[in-house]
Amino acid sequence: MSRDVREPAAGNGSAPDAVAAVRAAIDTHRPGDGREAHSLRRVAAALATLARPLDRLAGPEHVTGSAVVVGSRGTVLHLHKRLHRWLQPGGHLEPGEAPWEAAWREAQEETGLSLEHPDGGPRLIHVDVHGAANGHTHLDLRYLLLCPDRDPAPPPGESPEARWFGWDEALARADGALVGALRAARRQPESHRPRVPGEGSGPPADRRVGTGPSSRHNGAG
Repeated sequence: MSRDVREPAAGNGSAPDAVAAVRAAIDTHRPGDGREAHSLRRVAAALATLARPLDRLAGPEHVTGSAVVVGSRGTVLHLHKRLHRWLQPGGHLEPGEAPWEAAWREAQEETGLSLEHPDGGPRLIHVDVHGAANGHTHLDLRYLLLCPDRDPAPPPGESPEARWFGWDEALARADGALVGALRAARRQPESHRPRVPGEGSGPPADRRVGTGPSSRHNGAG
């Protein structure tokens, strides 16, 4: 598929560097509600105790990366093939990958869209801990991604149903694990102005997580 930004450089998600960056972002992130506050505590504890928190093969509890895609039409969700629910794109980390890289890669793979991190680099906007298949627990880190005004076109093998939702419709469809992320994304300044082609950060490898606008605050009152 065509992409507006280059692939992340190999090694940018090396475990010690990526874990340290995630810890720094978690330490300065302010939760939007009680569910997210609980999730932040769970993630902080996991990062402090798990030997390889970014490795899905190291144990049932591990970090995942997902994206809230925003553009002039609202946000893009896809109908999960197995869960049959409208969700944000995202998934497990590949070996050597950082969570913001996984969010960027998975979102492009699942929507067929060319996406960018905001100007200033990857921006963590929400955190959620929830159960997953096979008894796993996902420590999901949600990042803001910017999208041009184009229709999703998922490639073969991905969920064929992906589309734009207005914010009110997206919130009405979302379950409890996604509502907080959508609210946080809706409050971001990029969600309230037209998308300019080519606007956004360079490749994720060139930016440090948590250094962009709103890195210390997700917009929660």
